[in-house]
Amino acid sequence: MEGVPFDPLCGRCARLADLLGSVKQEYPQYHAAPVAPFGDPNARLLVVGLAPGMHGANASGRPFTGDFAGVLLYQTLFRYGFSNRPESTAKGDGLELIDCRITNAVKCLPPGNKPTPAEVAQCNPYLAQELAGLKTSGVVVALGVIAQGAVVRALGLRPRELPFAHGAEQSLPGGRTLLNSYHCSRYNTQTRRLSQAMFEAVFARARALLGSV
Repeated sequence: MEGVPFDPLCGRCARLADLLGSVKQEYPQYHAAPVAPFGDPNARLLVVGLAPGMHGANASGRPFTGDFAGVLLYQTLFRYGFSNRPESTAKGDGLELIDCRITNAVKCLPPGNKPTPAEVAQCNPYLAQELAGLKTSGVVVALGVIAQGAVVRALGLRPRELPFAHGAEQSLPGGRTLLNSYHCSRYNTQTRRLSQAMFEAVFARARALLGSV
């Protein structure tokens, strides 16, 4: 798939654009717009989430910042040397990612945190552009089945060739590697579908594949 640069004014999806307009009226202090990728543009690790959360990235304007899912993610990134701080509270908080970049399969808040397949497809060219910039032998960590499927499609591959499974390690074109993880959502962690140890194991593998910075 041909990629396109991130557009902070994107309005490709009417349903999502309408929702953002409504949220902005109710919460004028919120970002309530497409959320840009965050981190090192030359990173060897790309973390791909699902979409901004209502009171998380949609509010802060930074992926996984301000919501429950970001707590475990940023703690884990710090533990394995991919950030300089273990928590992300707001833009300008001094957090820096190290050899790491975070993005989402869908850049805008979806109703109920559930984008439609058409919305994922509309946003896929942005992800394709981000993947095109990932260094040879880089690593992609996909958080959840939708994010993993978006990565596969953005690379022009067929999902049935690379089925999602937590902990799966899959080869991508250009010598890169795709690591699958359940999403670090409150639901998944509270139901123990995803434990801290399971999540950390994925990033430990990413660190092993990449070696030191």
